[in-house]
Amino acid sequence: MDVDVLTKVVLGLPGVEEHEGWAGQPVFKVRNKSFAYLSEDGTRLMLKALREEQEALVAEDPEVYSPAWASSRFAWVDVDIAAADDEELRELVTEAWRLSAPKYLIKQLND
Repeated sequence: MDVDVLTKVVLGLPGVEEHEGWAGQPVFKVRNKSFAYLSEDGTRLMLKALREEQEALVAEDPEVYSPAWASSRFAWVDVDIAAADDEELRELVTEAWRLSAPKYLIKQLND
């Protein structure tokens, strides 16, 4: 997926704001909770996930997905944007957003 299209997909989710991260890279947040980090060069996307999802993605396709870090029940998965399936990437972005979004915003997406 083209990084510009990916950015539009992410920003198209309810309540999403783009911020500048600690290294100058784009960080996507919903209600001040981060759920996605785009690399400075636009080739990789780090997404919030559940630990089980991170493990499954890495096991399924380690050339596309790699573990980033984990904390409590969440883990982050690093995605090679060019190698990822576009539809699966859309789903993963939406799921990462759902893990951080409040219920009223999730309801807006479903309406």
